[in-house]
Amino acid sequence: MRLVVVSGRSGSGKSTALHMLEDNGFYCIDNLPAGLLPELARQANQTDVRLPKVAISIDARNLPSDLARFPALLRKVRETGTQCDVLFLASTDDVLIKRFSETRRKHPLTDEHHSLAEAISEEMRLLEPIIDLADLKIDTSHLTLYQLRDVLKQRLLGAEAHEPSVLIQSFGFKRGVPVDSDLVFDVRCLPNPYWKKDLRPFCGKDQEIRDYLGAEPEVEEMYQDIRQFLEKWLPRYAAGERSYTTISIGCTGGHHRSVYIAERLLKELSANTSNLLIRHRDLP
Repeated sequence: MRLVVVSGRSGSGKSTALHMLEDNGFYCIDNLPAGLLPELARQANQTDVRLPKVAISIDARNLPSDLARFPALLRKVRETGTQCDVLFLASTDDVLIKRFSETRRKHPLTDEHHSLAEAISEEMRLLEPIIDLADLKIDTSHLTLYQLRDVLKQRLLGAEAHEPSVLIQSFGFKRGVPVDSDLVFDVRCLPNPYWKKDLRPFCGKDQEIRDYLGAEPEVEEMYQDIRQFLEKWLPRYAAGERSYTTISIGCTGGHHRSVYIAERLLKELSANTSNLLIRHRDLP
């Protein structure tokens, strides 16, 4: 049986994740009491029941005591031999406040004594035991509903063949570092095509930018350092039974240098790394 535990901050897209998994053959349960997790795994593995794919949502609506016990409960499930992936969806505080304000939904932890901002902060504290054990974290701050579904399909369903899923993503520091990053490389020290008026309209995938950056010695030096680091250490991540790795390459705006480096890495690492994905967070 494959079990996916979906968790995350309220308003970050947990319902979207469950609906996508249900559409792809998973038996889904929303807001399962965390204490029932080992029993659910036991029953789902029984020959007379046999549910091959199950997804459950565990979030801050659970009892705080059950959330605190999550590491021990997860360990019990994995000791049975069940393949269990923990997905955690996150967004920045500002984005979550905006989403709740626009939809006029009530945060599950708000009441007459707690404002929305306070509830969002308290929720993060309650979910820390799950965050620490998450196999895959996805930052939904800049994703539309349809983009989130696509990312989930690529990363969760693409890992069904038991191959590690590696995502290379470019981003701009001016919009913040993606919270789902496992490795972050800062390439802002490299020559910036933005300051060349004739190059400014292009992005790192265009030949004009590739020619400009490819001719700069320090760009090549940094690229080779990053490539060699990843070629050495990505297999170690996989050997450590890490199913998901997110590599983030950042420049100032996320249009030129980071995109160029990310595209080159995708091309060269694909020769020895399967299930390799790419995303350019800040390209229009």
